[in-house]
Amino acid sequence: MQGMKKPAALMVASVNVNGLRAASANGMAGWFAHRKPDLVTMQEVRAPDALVPGLVETLGGSGWHVAHAECSAKGRAGVAVASRRPIVGTRTGVRGGTGGDDGFDDSGRWVEVDIETADGRGLTVVSCYVHTGDAEVPSRMSEKLAFLGAMSARLGALSADGRHVLLTGDLNVAHREVDIKNWKGNLKKAGFLPEERSWFDQMFAAGWVDVGRALGGDGPGPYSWWSWRGKAFDTDAGWRIDYHVATPDLAAAARDAVVDRAPSYAERWSDHAPVVISYGI
Repeated sequence: MQGMKKPAALMVASVNVNGLRAASANGMAGWFAHRKPDLVTMQEVRAPDALVPGLVETLGGSGWHVAHAECSAKGRAGVAVASRRPIVGTRTGVRGGTGGDDGFDDSGRWVEVDIETADGRGLTVVSCYVHTGDAEVPSRMSEKLAFLGAMSARLGALSADGRHVLLTGDLNVAHREVDIKNWKGNLKKAGFLPEERSWFDQMFAAGWVDVGRALGGDGPGPYSWWSWRGKAFDTDAGWRIDYHVATPDLAAAARDAVVDRAPSYAERWSDHAPVVISYGI
């Protein structure tokens, strides 16, 4: 309609904070002040539920709505969403709080929130942490693949009613060769195994969109994780394992994407960098 105002862009940042208390102590507040995100999804929060809202306020000031899924194992995992827009619904666990227990409900790996959008469809944002796995331990890989399967089922259910859906987080898989610097040396390692990468193939074939890749060019990179060890950060020997995966209409509304790589090794407050994308919804 002529004269209708475009909706304000929603700037969404996703980052594995590698411990929210540690990130807070090591400079994450400076990133908040510079970037000014509207919504932040965080993984490996590793903090008690009662402390997370206060930590977010310390980092970003007042006015945040916070949802958090704590891991039952103290000091492990944990995912959160902090939003400037009101959160109108929250669910934890990859089953979305439905009946039954698949073993993942208290693992601190999945939290989803609903916020309202100008087009009336609504948006569900997921903060997800997929554990690394271990190619030499079959039970660990079986658990990782089972979690990916549960994710597919949940995402299908969320998108079935026409909502915008955005999966964000540290998914701990580099999808293609351009998503990892040393791909030849990692062909048989967790994070780059064919069975892990095929999950992405299936999702994208079904219509889901890798927004970071769609806006970020053909690669290689930009990477979002670098080991603390050696010269990985200095030589940009990284992995692109942090994602925004969106339903098609939401992906079409994405305006720009950037990876907030720290200026130097000494200025890093996590071994991951925030992946920041704005959506016109």
